Amino acid sequence: MANIRPRGEKSFVLTVEAGYDANGKRERRYKTIKIEDKALLKTKKKLNDYLEAEYHKFKTEVEAGEYIAPEKLTLELFVTDWETKYAVKELAETTLANYLSHIKNHILPAIGHMMLIQIKPMHIINLLDKAKRADGSDKLLSERTKQDIYLALRNIFERAVEWKIIKDNPVNTVKKPRINEDQEVNVYDEDEISALFIAAENEPFHWRMFLTLVLAAGLRRSEALGLEWPMVNFDKGTIDIKQAITKGRKGPVIKGPKSKKSKRLISLPSSVINEFESYHLHWKKEKMKMRDMWVEEKYKWVFCNEDGTHFYPDTPTTWWTRFTKRVGVRYIKLHDLRHTSATLLINQGVHAKIISERLGHSDIRVTMNTYGHVLRKADQEAANKLDDLFTKKSKVSNS
Repeated sequence: MANIRPRGEKSFVLTVEAGYDANGKRERRYKTIKIEDKALLKTKKKLNDYLEAEYHKFKTEVEAGEYIAPEKLTLELFVTDWETKYAVKELAETTLANYLSHIKNHILPAIGHMMLIQIKPMHIINLLDKAKRADGSDKLLSERTKQDIYLALRNIFERAVEWKIIKDNPVNTVKKPRINEDQEVNVYDEDEISALFIAAENEPFHWRMFLTLVLAAGLRRSEALGLEWPMVNFDKGTIDIKQAITKGRKGPVIKGPKSKKSKRLISLPSSVINEFESYHLHWKKEKMKMRDMWVEEKYKWVFCNEDGTHFYPDTPTTWWTRFTKRVGVRYIKLHDLRHTSATLLINQGVHAKIISERLGHSDIRVTMNTYGHVLRKADQEAANKLDDLFTKKSKVSNS
């Protein structure tokens, strides 16, 4: 068939007529097909059927105006296809929102203009090395953000390889940015926690309870926002973490836990349960006050707006930033209260495996890496306590 010509032992060129240009010159579109499946080359009929199918698919794309020759396909153009034909169907809403944010702020400004087939590993390395914060701040971009940029790039180029637009993924030979495992977490000590609760005494009850719960249970912000009253067992003193509220492309999203181990049952101290019961009574009274203005009927959010609807995902962070500045408490990130919770448990001698389960880490190695400094310090203190025992033994042996 004239529209399908062999180019080599395993390659074929497809040709599709694309009409005429403004000068009346005939236009054609070409596409090279490489046969990777050796079985196709052994059977002429199977090979012809495969090539015919590829030709008609190519022809449909050309006639619909959807085909762009690889040598003219920029990363920016490909990302549009990646988003509509893959990402919106396969990626979790929060993952997609995260990727699209990094694509807009870091990837496209740097290499979006480049042809897909021209992007090499060195371009990826330079992008990650020179990436700046989207807010224009002079602060260094975090390694976590660089990791997310890397993962978004890898996913995009994986699809380009899968769809046979490029042969190799340039991201595969670039090392994933590493988070410094020796970096100490920023936490409050016990005195600062006491000062924090004193400073929060005049805050609304729901924010006092929010702080207490995050510190007592080591919850993620999204998990605290996703908590409903049926998930609280006052008799057993537990809360059941099985959903979260996060940011999606078009607003808040109610989703399942971050990983299988994020779905967990957490025991709370009796003093926290007592405070929780008082807060529950307060919550009921507030609901009764609102009467017809209480619009939420499906969910019973523990932390909610006056009308019963859940808080926007950024609301606790906004309140926390303003609160610490207003009362003069040393500022740490809201997420660092979760780290503070873990550090308190380590200092009390709680086993790392138990801490890992309470925090909902996917693997105990995450716990060990995140809190390495604190664990080593606790280990040294344990050794110091044992030293007294062996010092006494040595004195007995020498007497």
